[in-house]
Amino acid sequence: MRKGFTLVELLIVLAVIAALMSVATPLALNAVSTAKASQVAQNMRNIKSAFENYFNTEKPSDPTTLNLNSLVPGFLSTAPNNYTLTVASAGSGTYTVTITYTGGDVDKQKVKDNYPDVNITGDNPVLSFTVQKWW
Repeated sequence: MRKGFTLVELLIVLAVIAALMSVATPLALNAVSTAKASQVAQNMRNIKSAFENYFNTEKPSDPTTLNLNSLVPGFLSTAPNNYTLTVASAGSGTYTVTITYTGGDVDKQKVKDNYPDVNITGDNPVLSFTVQKWW
């Protein structure tokens, strides 16, 4: 008797491996997409929390001049890439804060699913909230 595998046995093993990879590859790609959306949503939460802490702790006289870099050091360890922070006065000491993710490499609907406060404006997920001056 000869040792080794026949050609038919090798082809069957290759077919089984190909079938398993065709099932596993879409699942892995979906997991990466979901993880990226979750990361974007979490960064938006962190930026919102950092801004609220900054606003209530530092009590800026004109918050409309603030941007993402204003929160680093002390409230954010680093400013994440592809995010913008804008502050607009809504009158009577009320300000509308907008956080926008401009990366374009994430499924916007998945970001909204992870963080329902996020709205989809054009091609970007956007988080808007208001803060009130109490001082």
